[in-house]
Amino acid sequence: MCGIVGILGRSDVAERLVNGLKRLEYRGYDSAGIAVVNGKSVDVRRAVGKLDNLTSALATDAPEGWVGIGHTRWATHGAATQTNAHPHKVGLVTLVHNGIIENHADLRSELETLGVHLSSETDTEVAAAWLNHLLGRSKTLDDAFQKLLDKLVGSYALAVVFEGYPELIFVARQGSPLAIGYGQPDADGSMEVFVGSDALALAPFTDQVSYLEDGDWAAIHSDRVEIFNRNGAKIARDVLTIAAQDFVVDKGPWPHYMRKEIEEQPDSLSRLLGTLVDSGAANLKPCLEGIDFAKADRIVLLACGTAHYACHLASYWIEDIARIPVEIDLASEYRYRNRPLTGREIVIAVSQSGETADTLSALTALADQVAARLAVVNVPTSSIARVSDAILNIQAGPEIGVASTKAFTGQLMALMALALKAGRDRGVLSEDRLGALVTELTSVPRIVGDTLRLAPEIDALARRLAPASDIYFLGRDVNYPLALEAALKMKEISYIHAEAYAAGELKHGPIALVEDGTPVIIFENPGELNEKTASNAAEVAARGADLVTIGPSKNCALRTTAVGPIATTFSYAVVAQLLAYFVAVAKGTDVDQPRNLAKSVTVE
Repeated sequence: MCGIVGILGRSDVAERLVNGLKRLEYRGYDSAGIAVVNGKSVDVRRAVGKLDNLTSALATDAPEGWVGIGHTRWATHGAATQTNAHPHKVGLVTLVHNGIIENHADLRSELETLGVHLSSETDTEVAAAWLNHLLGRSKTLDDAFQKLLDKLVGSYALAVVFEGYPELIFVARQGSPLAIGYGQPDADGSMEVFVGSDALALAPFTDQVSYLEDGDWAAIHSDRVEIFNRNGAKIARDVLTIAAQDFVVDKGPWPHYMRKEIEEQPDSLSRLLGTLVDSGAANLKPCLEGIDFAKADRIVLLACGTAHYACHLASYWIEDIARIPVEIDLASEYRYRNRPLTGREIVIAVSQSGETADTLSALTALADQVAARLAVVNVPTSSIARVSDAILNIQAGPEIGVASTKAFTGQLMALMALALKAGRDRGVLSEDRLGALVTELTSVPRIVGDTLRLAPEIDALARRLAPASDIYFLGRDVNYPLALEAALKMKEISYIHAEAYAAGELKHGPIALVEDGTPVIIFENPGELNEKTASNAAEVAARGADLVTIGPSKNCALRTTAVGPIATTFSYAVVAQLLAYFVAVAKGTDVDQPRNLAKSVTVE
């Protein structure tokens, strides 16, 4: 959520700040602004709504200067107004902030007793005002900044500029991600330095990036970057080279990022497969060699949102293939439970960004309490990856659309590979079955490609469903969590109320919701469960539902290719994505940036 960009440059930065913010739009926001150090003063420009509004304001009134910070805000404390937009300027301090300062009310009250009254409702302005207050009571800027950090409780990524200090940016990180990018040094040792919420924002400027850890803060000068830990000790963070091809984010010929990312799935899955399996030998490649599932007594899967549904679905595979109990939990719930642990659990955290706050906090809290912590992520340099014992990179590339598509199928494929490794480690998966499962897994990119060619039929179906106010999805076995994911996709981008139920639960309450014309979408279960699913379809049809069956049978409203159960899961996932996409297009909603949502949820 939210996005920060900062530049200590060698030329005017206003346009570059906005360009950096554009690369962070996917994180979700409802206002934006920049602050530029102009000589010894700081000029602030802010606008509500899309970045186009800020760009329009800058077209006739752009501040000039070589140093600046920018921000896209997703409203938490206070509505989306220009007054609440970042940056916030109080006295000599101008500040942007991602995260939530939990003790802001107490800090505001203290300021008011000191005679300081704020203009916004935000927790961010409280931080700016406190830092400005501390400047007059500290020997140095460093001292004042450390005192501020000691006062703050919660999560934050901060970037600060000061009047009277034309070549200086202070930054800090606690719970919210922040990276520093380094330009090429000049002959005199000076260089451009960049700050961003993630490497994607920094990619146009540099491929040399350091990631701050929790408790770190830094003073960025034109000739040096000094990084300190929470105790004030100077430290070094590794500088990593980020491959430029990892950050290609244009839409190409597609009208939306979401459609582009749906269409990229044959390629992204093929890329991931190449790291996981030896298709010629129908076997797994070596992976996670330091992790032995034979020593585990259970697997715990932690995630939020779409990643949680990937975990739910994968739990069926893991228990079947590896014969080990699986616990699935929402990270936001798990971290607060008084959970009994044996120390023999293998915990797997799943997050596209690798920065999901609840998942990161839950995983961090399990340090030294479990046998191993694994991360299934799309960003191998992310916070979740860095605190884990091992990672599986899903190789999806940048996913800009808020609704997860190629990351979801990448997570499924990575989790299937984990199920196969666990089964082999535990000695319960025969070589014959392993070979058969790997062979089917290698067919997935082709089957996904076949499913994408159903787009015209799915578009026609979507136009039929678009006027609905409610849509229900039903599924059995692995199709139940798939139905949950399909309902999530539908509601988050089309704004239609959508729910999913296990088909066997239909008569235990949900069937009361069905009336004439209610759309009910059922994923067919090829195999022994198909007759039971067909009975559920008949039950809702008898009550007037607008029934849509999806599957390989000839009587299905949307026929998919008849393949094995693993490939069918991926095919259905793509159908669900396209269906939600085309319904949203028909309704004219903002597909890539749906209201109230953020791509990367970095606050609780």
